[in-house]
Order: sequence, then structure tokens, then C-alpha cells
Amino acid sequence: MNQPPPNQNGEKPFAEVAPQPLHQTDADEDDENVKQLDECSALYLLMQDCVVRSNRNWKQCQKEIQALKECSEKRNKNKGT
Repeated sequence: MNQPPPNQNGEKPFAEVAPQPLHQTDADEDDENVKQLDECSALYLLMQDCVVRSNRNWKQCQKEIQALKECSEKRNKNKGT
């Protein structure tokens, strides 16, 4: 199997460079934000899954959206007491 020679400056050809995960820091930040939702995090993930499954058709995900909204309101109310 022939390998392409290094570039003139000695770097490996593009095809041999290990790919970096796209937007990894964004994904890490999303994970942290979801964790901060505490008891509502599972509902948020269900809503997110629905949106993906429905090809971003929010109308099909109203049940999940409403459940997340109610959980969030309850959580905020409990924080105030």
C-alpha cells in the first residue's frame, strides 16, 4: 500500500491527520446546561429527541414541550420558597 509522501514542509497529508470532533466544546456546554435542569433534564432530552425525530416540526412535540414547561415552572417556583 503506497502512502503519499509528506508535504514539502514535512507535514502529513490531510487524509492522514486524525479528525477532531466537531463542536466538542458546544456538546460539553450542552451537557452542562442539561445537568443544571436537574429533575427537568430527562424531559428536556425527550423534547430534543422529538424535535429530531419530527424533523424540527415543533407542532408534533407539544406534549413534550408542555411537560418541560410545567417542570421548569414548578422548579422555579420551588426555588423561590
